[in-house]
Amino acid sequence: MTELKYINANGLDFGYFEAGPADAPLALCLHGFPDTAHSWRHMLPALADAGYHAVAPFLRGYAPTGIPADGAYQAGAIAADANALHEALGGDGDAVLIGHDWGAIAAYGATASAPERWRRAVTMSVPPLGGVLADFFNYDYGQFKRSFYIFLFQTPLAEAGAAAHDMALIDGLWRDWSPGYQDAAEDIAHVKESLRDPAHLAAAIAYYRALFDPTRHVAAYAAEQEAVTRTGETPILYLHGTDDGCIGADVSQRAEDHLPAGSRMELIDGAGHFLHLERPERINREVLAWLAE
Repeated sequence: MTELKYINANGLDFGYFEAGPADAPLALCLHGFPDTAHSWRHMLPALADAGYHAVAPFLRGYAPTGIPADGAYQAGAIAADANALHEALGGDGDAVLIGHDWGAIAAYGATASAPERWRRAVTMSVPPLGGVLADFFNYDYGQFKRSFYIFLFQTPLAEAGAAAHDMALIDGLWRDWSPGYQDAAEDIAHVKESLRDPAHLAAAIAYYRALFDPTRHVAAYAAEQEAVTRTGETPILYLHGTDDGCIGADVSQRAEDHLPAGSRMELIDGAGHFLHLERPERINREVLAWLAE
């Protein structure tokens, strides 16, 4: 995870880490917010040992990946990035896609819009958006409290609030979302380094503004945007921690109704939002077993 590489895809220069031979089947791992490609440090070697070319890019707008010239941060754009990275990295029909948080959202859109590219997928911590958005105002008060940052990010105060006190908001989100994870200091440091520049912090916030504001959508990603909320064909393993402080486990129970045929959901007991960091051995085992089927 120490050698940073770059590749151009979808008009952007993506920084990424990799493990395993370049001619092996692609396993693309996508992070979320507030996170970076560093969080795949446990999974990349395991995937490489299992015979994959494991690649973890920094998402659009997350340094060292560039700021997109088109200003697109809608879910369809990151789904298009996943498919473009598949192409640029020489992926074929044996490729697999693994996504956490926003990376999970990208995985839903990428697999639904281009199922021929992805044999299987794994998503974590964010259920399919088709169910989440449809039920958004049916959540209980506890979930609304957990979602406070989404509402903050719709306001003009978002950038200043997220940057204040050395990005203390990021510390707080990690603490609340994964209350049992005691080793987050390294991960949080990587996040702050990635988002320290105001343009990159604004980019991470823009994902949330585009989530509820169609006027921020770029027409070039219309097909992928539609696919994000559609149930696709690629079988998906969905993993969710029972102690997730971002999206409650009760919300995740609705995931199975929106997963493709042949998919499966697994609750990870005692894990929070960043479950692949909290329970790396368990998550690696679940992922590798699913990909081997």
